[in-house]
Amino acid sequence: MTEKFPNKIPIFPLSGVIYFPKTNLPLNIFEQRYLDLVNDAIKKDKLMGMIQSKKSDGEVYKVGCLGKISDFKKSDDGRMLINLTGLVRFEILGEKTNKKSYREFEVNYKKFTMDLEVKKEKINTDTLMDKTKAFFNRNGLLLNWKEFDKLDEIQKINTLSMIAPVSNEEKQKMLESISLKERIETFEEIISFYLHDNGSNSQTVQ
Repeated sequence: MTEKFPNKIPIFPLSGVIYFPKTNLPLNIFEQRYLDLVNDAIKKDKLMGMIQSKKSDGEVYKVGCLGKISDFKKSDDGRMLINLTGLVRFEILGEKTNKKSYREFEVNYKKFTMDLEVKKEKINTDTLMDKTKAFFNRNGLLLNWKEFDKLDEIQKINTLSMIAPVSNEEKQKMLESISLKERIETFEEIISFYLHDNGSNSQTVQ
């Protein structure tokens, strides 16, 4: 199933931003090198990869997500507003030398073929949702839960993983969780830690 995706892709490294298959990521592009990347991708196959950059200069995490530019609009001041629709996660094998202003990497999708499968297994997420609502409330995050409930199970978990106010490393851990079941367990473990920690902190913002 992954044979239709390119083994060499342009990469947009961005700290603190992850996204998953079957989710959308709006981006405001203004740096010239990434304007070059987006313009080249639009001319080719509209595919580009997003990956978290590390604190060390130039280093990136090993797992990111391939997306397709599903919408784009150029602004009068030279910026470009795009929407990326997540397709499949990838693992980086190595960086490719090029003469372009942006970076390209050789990637492999084998670990994440389940991203392309139709999920049939029913997993109970009631406990996780209860904890997530409490966690979001404590952090002053508003979410239209009525609209949110219209999403399917995978979209719900992936969306919450993207927007949860947790560390970059914790978000990356969720991104690298192979199965949905593993991601749910990881997410619940992270949120439980924050709820327990905040519950014993008198300075917690309610």
